Formats: sequence, C-alpha cells, structure tokens
Amino acid sequence: MKIPIIDNAGNPAWPELFPMEKIQEIENSVGPRHFSAQMMLEYVSEDRIHLDPGALHFYDDDFDDKLCRIGEHNITSGSMYWDPSSGHMSADGSVCVLIYRDDKNKRMFLHDMMHMKVDDEDNHPLSTQCEYVLNFMHKHKFNRIGIEINGIGNALPEILRKTAETQNIKINVIQISNHIKKETRILNAIEPILNTGHLFVHERIKQTMLLSEMLSWTPMGSSEHDDGLDALAGALVMNPNIIKPLSNRVGFIKANTDFQI
Repeated sequence: MKIPIIDNAGNPAWPELFPMEKIQEIENSVGPRHFSAQMMLEYVSEDRIHLDPGALHFYDDDFDDKLCRIGEHNITSGSMYWDPSSGHMSADGSVCVLIYRDDKNKRMFLHDMMHMKVDDEDNHPLSTQCEYVLNFMHKHKFNRIGIEINGIGNALPEILRKTAETQNIKINVIQISNHIKKETRILNAIEPILNTGHLFVHERIKQTMLLSEMLSWTPMGSSEHDDGLDALAGALVMNPNIIKPLSNRVGFIKANTDFQI
C-alpha cells in the first residue's frame, strides 16, 4: 500500500509521526523534486527539470578567516575541487572551484571559480594548469584539493604534488573517481540545494560561464557546456575540510591586577 505523506485535503497522513512542521522541514531539506517523488509518490519527468539562476542568492562579502564568516553567515567547512581537461582552446573546460559551507543551516557558498585555458602550443599543459591551481589554492589559503582522476586527470595528482614540492608547498591531494553519469551527478548535487534556496554565489561568479550553463542545461544530456556545473557538483559532494576561526587560536589574556603588596 502506498500513501502520500499529505492527503488530498492537505492534512498529514501520519500526524503523530510526521506533523506539518516536520514535513515542511523534510521538503526544505531535500527540495521539491525529491519530496514529490519520495513523499508524495508523484514522479517528476526529467525533461521538466531545469536549473534556474533566479534561485541563486548573490553576495559580495569576502571570507573572514579570523571569525570564519562570510557576512553574517558562520562557515564550518569548505571544499576545493578540480575537474580537469587538457586546457586547450578546443577542449572541454578545465575548472577549479571553491565552496564554503554553513553546515548548521545547510547553506553552500560558491566563493570562487577558475576556468583554465592554455596555449595550444604549450607542450606541458597539465604542468601549466598545476601552476594555476597552486596559485588559486594559495590565494584562498587552502592546502587540500580534490581532483577527478577519470581520463586525463589520472596523472594530475602526482604532477600537482611534484609542482608543489618544487615550491616547498605542502598540499593534500584527494583522488576522486566518478562512475555516475555526469548529468545525474549535476542533477543530484545542485538541484536540491538550488531549489531549497540554500545555494549562495559570490558576485564574481557572474563573470564566468556558470549562469549561462545553468540556463542551457538539461538532465537529458543535450547541453554543450556544463564544465562549471560538473566542477561545482564535485565540490558539493566532496568530503569537506573542517574550518575553525583563527581567533580561537590567538587571543589576549588580561591579568588580574586588583591586589595589594
């Protein structure tokens, strides 16, 4: 027997287990598509699913590493992810992204995104990109990065480590192998947080191709450009770094001088 969690009259089917407050919490967490399919038993056809840029929340604040905040939002963790390609002009995009997370409120912040291109005459395009990525990591004070190792990415972890070693930089490279279809990865990672209003994006992202990728993307696999979306999806599902405020590590001690000699 299959019973939707809300009946035709708009009442909870099991109010003692799932009152309306709990049901709303579930919908706000998983998004309308998953809620409709899993809780209301109403399948939503994939050809009706889109990624609406209008659901993004834009911000222009920097990340404050002393307080571990972006504006008024407390940041608890973050991830940096590289979805690589050769970087040549005629190839797919090679994209590195940085996201921060407010895990308590289930908010994600796409803070920066780098699309990399190298000259077609470059004999060492992967090494060149590794230099770009190390600069990107240094800029954001990150020493841990995930790299998709499918295809061309198989050689990148070692190249990046050696490049970092020559510069006396210590990094932690996480090798990530994807076996799920790209459209499914993008759909499952981005669509729920986008449609629940939990995806925040820095103003600088407007200068990238991400918004146009969202407008043209469909889960049917007909999109020509989705490299930024693929990299964002990888960062969202990657196990994040725990981030703690620097102010917890450095402070002042006030001595008690209220005494007599």
